Amino acid sequence: MEGNSQVIFATAVFLISYAIIISEKIHRTVVALFGAMILIIAGVLHQEEAVKAIDFNTIGLLVGMMIIVGITRRSGVFEYLAVKAAKQSKGEPLAIMVALSLITAVLSALLDNVTTVLLIVPVTFSIARALEINPMPILLAEVLASNIGGTATLIGDPPNIMIGSAVGLGFMDFVVNLAPVVIVIMVVTIYLLKWIYRKQFVVREELKRNIMAMNEKDEIKDPVLLKKSLFALAVTICGFLLHQYVHLESATIALFGAALLLLLTREEPEHALEAVEWPVIFFFAGLFILVGGLEEVGVIEWIAQKALELTGGELLTTGMLILWLSAIASAFVDNIPFVATMIPLIQDMGRLGGIANLDPLWWSLALGACLGGNGTIIGASANVVVAGMAEKQGIRFTFLGFMKVAFPLMLVSIIISSVYLYFFYLT
Repeated sequence: MEGNSQVIFATAVFLISYAIIISEKIHRTVVALFGAMILIIAGVLHQEEAVKAIDFNTIGLLVGMMIIVGITRRSGVFEYLAVKAAKQSKGEPLAIMVALSLITAVLSALLDNVTTVLLIVPVTFSIARALEINPMPILLAEVLASNIGGTATLIGDPPNIMIGSAVGLGFMDFVVNLAPVVIVIMVVTIYLLKWIYRKQFVVREELKRNIMAMNEKDEIKDPVLLKKSLFALAVTICGFLLHQYVHLESATIALFGAALLLLLTREEPEHALEAVEWPVIFFFAGLFILVGGLEEVGVIEWIAQKALELTGGELLTTGMLILWLSAIASAFVDNIPFVATMIPLIQDMGRLGGIANLDPLWWSLALGACLGGNGTIIGASANVVVAGMAEKQGIRFTFLGFMKVAFPLMLVSIIISSVYLYFFYLT
């Protein structure tokens, strides 16, 4: 297979794979791996080229953090934080919503947003039952907070991991450039959520006392494991803060933290590796190969040329296009394959358009992809996970019901991001 045939074939495989992933008829990992293998079998990529297309820094970072969080969660520290926050809120539902949202945002920045909601949501159900309230507003607030908080750091959201790994941006680069606007967005979002749900929570005083009767210390299952986990997590976070200055990749830091925790806890490796979400890891691998096929045949470069013709290579127009396109697209399709496609596209736009400093475009992509995931129930993995957990409790998130609240809040966050990028990066 040569020339135009390769272009057509690689594009068709990518688009068909993407369409099936969006439809969710077949598991996305199966689709990505099958599409990747088709490209290799058809000769679009040789096996060595396909392996080179996989970003092993992203893979290593994900595996390392999954092991650390998987071991740490067994100590009960995350449940402790949630109960403590509820008690500090004196059993007031609106205050609890704010407190749990803030904890979710902070944990999402330091861990990852899917793991965070898996830890916080079960405690939310317990608190809602004790107060005899509908947990849906609190769950929605936690979903939004997880995606907003995850935007602030390199490790908080998969799109950021992919961007940082592909272009060499470090942990502190994300914190310095994205955390300020994320804090503003979080404050505005919480204020608007309080205003939206101000009349929905009416709780009797005796039910508030149920919350105050909870003992957060009961949530700590293993104090010794807690100390070892917090030590390893602290070392890992310090490593992230320094990794770009000591010239170590983020995957090295995460895997060192995981190995340190395994050493401290004497955890059996097979048990620790059960915490790794292997379908996610292989999904990334397949996805990198699919995008590598498009790069190999020149499709990405062609799209970059057309995008430059549209924007004239002007930084402001290009940045705003990437921000808003990423936000709207990520609201309706998985932001991970979208970002995987956009990274080489932006790199080619920089090369072809002579844009020396691409950092403003990376911040536009990160903000659009991560925050855009808040737009609909299918926009980000954390949204889908929470909806599934709620359904098991008999609470159904409808697509339109979620979108009615979340999409306008997402647009507000993108407007704030536009103003931030305009004044600090794109002019």
